[in-house]
Amino acid sequence: MKGMFIDAGTELADVFHQVVLPDDPAVALNPAGDVAAEEIPALLAGMDFVLNDHTQMPTATMRQCADLKHVIFLGTGARSYMNPEELAELGITVHIIKGYGDTAVGEHAIALMWAAARDIAVMERGVRAGGWPRSEGMQLTGKTIGLLGFGGIAAEVARIAHGSGMRVLAWNRTPKTAPNVTFVDLDTLLAESQVLSVHLLLNDETKGFLSAERIARMRPGALLVNTARGAVIDEAAMIAALRSGHLRHAALDVFDVEPLPTGHVLTTLETVTLTAHSAFRTPEASETLLRRALDIARRVSGIAPAA
Repeated sequence: MKGMFIDAGTELADVFHQVVLPDDPAVALNPAGDVAAEEIPALLAGMDFVLNDHTQMPTATMRQCADLKHVIFLGTGARSYMNPEELAELGITVHIIKGYGDTAVGEHAIALMWAAARDIAVMERGVRAGGWPRSEGMQLTGKTIGLLGFGGIAAEVARIAHGSGMRVLAWNRTPKTAPNVTFVDLDTLLAESQVLSVHLLLNDETKGFLSAERIARMRPGALLVNTARGAVIDEAAMIAALRSGHLRHAALDVFDVEPLPTGHVLTTLETVTLTAHSAFRTPEASETLLRRALDIARRVSGIAPAA
């Protein structure tokens, strides 16, 4: 079997070369970082599997990829780029990769939390513009952070937050326990969290989960951090809550539309800190991600696991 890394670009191609093994399945690297849908059928002609970092794969387009049997998505958010059930009907299995960047994303969520609490982005922009804005920030020691969903990333956030002297609450759709974490019902989480950090996978059940009604039940003046998926939050409701002051600040790494369009309302609000869906991007996480992708390629190709 052979495959293609369809959107390797330069940076990920360099990481690929660091982790690939001599007996891994053959993988062609497409140097383009961005691939249009109409280019996909020609690129994937004769390919059994594809590694996909961020390329949109509409079902109608993938129907033209007669040879393809596997999409190995580099992360957990495949649904933002394709419909796995519809692809399954075409005989294409979508594989996702969990856990590769738990520490990286957890650290980024914590970084966003602190940046939001101390108005770092607001002051940084002001100083660069020649001003001297000084904000009274929120001291986080002793405050309560709530984790909406609890998997590997949330566990890392909990570890760091607890070590920083914060009280850690969590809500999960299935029962869980974890050291130094108090699991509560959703109403309690929303009402008591001075920081709410979102860690839900995106699916049909969680799309728009943090709705206008649930945002209204959040503690007034809370910080909202999202390193999960933009569509988990009702964006219009979040913006309204920021404008009204019900939310003190939103720190976001993910959005409904990515890249964030020029002039988007979120770029105009002072009470928002933005990063470019980069929480997972560290050398350690990237190496783990691509090695695990190649391990999946080995498995679907019938090659024994790497030693």
